[in-house]
Amino acid sequence: MITPLTLAFTSEPADAGKRLDHYLHEHLSSYSRSRLQSWIKQGRVLVNGAAAKASMLLRGGEHIAVSQGELPPLKAAPEDLPVEILYEDAALIAINKPAGLVVHAGAGAHAGTLVNRLVHHFGSLSQIGGDLRPGIVHRLDRGTSGVLLVARTDSAHQALAAQFAGRTVEKTYLALVRGRVRADSGRITKPIARDPVRRTRMVARLGRGREALTEYRVLQRFEGFTYLEVRIGTGRTHQIRVHLASLGHPVAGDRLYGAQPAERIFLHAWRISFTSPATSERVTVEAPVPLELERWLAGLRII
Repeated sequence: MITPLTLAFTSEPADAGKRLDHYLHEHLSSYSRSRLQSWIKQGRVLVNGAAAKASMLLRGGEHIAVSQGELPPLKAAPEDLPVEILYEDAALIAINKPAGLVVHAGAGAHAGTLVNRLVHHFGSLSQIGGDLRPGIVHRLDRGTSGVLLVARTDSAHQALAAQFAGRTVEKTYLALVRGRVRADSGRITKPIARDPVRRTRMVARLGRGREALTEYRVLQRFEGFTYLEVRIGTGRTHQIRVHLASLGHPVAGDRLYGAQPAERIFLHAWRISFTSPATSERVTVEAPVPLELERWLAGLRII
């Protein structure tokens, strides 16, 4: 029997071949993937009246019931931890994110995130991303440092998101990669998809996936390494890391993509240019290269 806390769906023929968890995320996008998967594991999701696994492939025509239960709403709690501000106006804040800091709560991270810090320091932020991701317009990987934009209001969030979608935001990174990159510059357009075997990785070797554009320019060559300036035209998961690894030049320290492990990966979001929704003026913000990366480069220069 369907209760007030149960949502009911009927899959369409076009849904045939989709995983159950992917289908649910499409139809219940206001809930995180981790929450939906936990509901599946708890037996709260029934397909044709029976509990199912997240990996179940739909055929089309299934009756799907999702019992939300009485779970408390998730919300980022304020935490009095430091935030380095690079720029701010009435529409947004540009933050210098350190390596190792998670942007928002997710699997295994529920406190100490950048969002927890932002809520404490700024209080009201855009709510388009929900209570767990207030103000977050784009993200940086946990191991990546550098400049990150945070929207103060919903209208600013929408305006910035439109700029990202229209590719008018210019994002420039600094990366040290393993090996000698021969060409002085290059362009990578391989589509990016999730690794079908190792789900924590992305791949650019399947010939299918989401469109991606990465451009690079050599800044300096060292013995066994190359220092690059990298620009991305799209914002796919692990884009720079997987694209450079696909050339045989993984980012230094990036164990996930084949480099020798190090204290951190050498990837820094150095510069971002955008149009401020508050002033309609073009703004460029730079995040200084972290001291540990400067020391890494200095060590290579004396070899």
